[in-house]
Amino acid sequence: MKRSLVPLFLILTHSGFIHAAEDTKRASNTVVLDDTGVKNLRIETVEVEETDFEQTIFSLGRIESIPGKVAAVSSRISGRVVELKVAPGDMVKKDDEVAKIESRQPGDPPPVITLKAPLGGLITRVEKRLGDPLEPENALLEITDLSEVYAMARVPEHQAGRMKPGTVAHIKVAALPTEKFDGELLRFGTSADKESGTIDAIFRLTNPGGLLRADMRAEFSIVMSKRANVVSVPRAALQGESSNRFVYVKDFDLPNAFVKTQVQVGEMNDRFVEITSGLLPADEVVTRGAYSLSFAGASSVSLKEALDAAHGHEHAADGGELTPEAKAEMEAKKRAASGLPPQAESPGNPLWMYASGVLFVLLLISMFSKKRSAKDEDEVPVKPIKKEAA
Repeated sequence: MKRSLVPLFLILTHSGFIHAAEDTKRASNTVVLDDTGVKNLRIETVEVEETDFEQTIFSLGRIESIPGKVAAVSSRISGRVVELKVAPGDMVKKDDEVAKIESRQPGDPPPVITLKAPLGGLITRVEKRLGDPLEPENALLEITDLSEVYAMARVPEHQAGRMKPGTVAHIKVAALPTEKFDGELLRFGTSADKESGTIDAIFRLTNPGGLLRADMRAEFSIVMSKRANVVSVPRAALQGESSNRFVYVKDFDLPNAFVKTQVQVGEMNDRFVEITSGLLPADEVVTRGAYSLSFAGASSVSLKEALDAAHGHEHAADGGELTPEAKAEMEAKKRAASGLPPQAESPGNPLWMYASGVLFVLLLISMFSKKRSAKDEDEVPVKPIKKEAA
């Protein structure tokens, strides 16, 4: 019985050290903000989910109009422009009046014909001014239907062999940083570029609102394969260097608290990064404002203050529960600040008190066992020795 006390005592002590270490680690890795800090940093979070993870390749390219969706407006007769109702950048519908041409044929007044839009779209070019002469072989203006466009990606030749018609690409343009477009591969260009070793991959994509315009520079993330049920987070959430990657996870208990969490990463694409360990589905990670959290310590609320407010009682500076000694010390400081006499201190560390109690109980059990053994020996009857006859 006495030998089992030492391991028990060591286990209790080791457990206390572990909890203390965990509390210290939590305090050093937790950033707590007030409401103003959260608004100033514009903190945004997303929930970690298991999703289809895409393996992508990156490419640059441009936006082009579809040749079959571009039309010229011209006159059937020679004349001059007497009315021009549109300018570059205007949107027109099919059969809208766009100009009037005064014929060169004699008359008083001379005959005037009306030109109408052969299709709906954007006025991309006007070749004549008011009063300019116009011949049938010359176009007055150009209209481009931008409801659909081509996105031309310059793809390395060795990657082009892995791409089939229907391959999807996520497309971004510098002029529209908040917009994202998805295109579908139609075909490749008729020839490759000898110098760069690339070939044009032609993607067709819808253009709601006509935001995309010809010759805009574009960035392509072309999806080469997919894997299902992969834990991933947006790339904006990932912080640190290659050897020390971490994210900030929203604390499940404290409001406006974010815990710096080490993670191991797998593959990356243009939007997401695979997390192989460190996170679980339903964790909330910080995306917007994650980088700024690393520098928010000076203006943040302490973990102790946040825990005190959340749980309704005081905690240690590292966020751990207060020991009886720490509570007594804190109470003594409060009494001293209030001018009250100090209370009698309770002797000893509670862990040693528990150990002393266990030792005392074991001592009593040992003494009782010894007395019981001695009593049993006294009660054993002595068998008389028979004397032999002479």
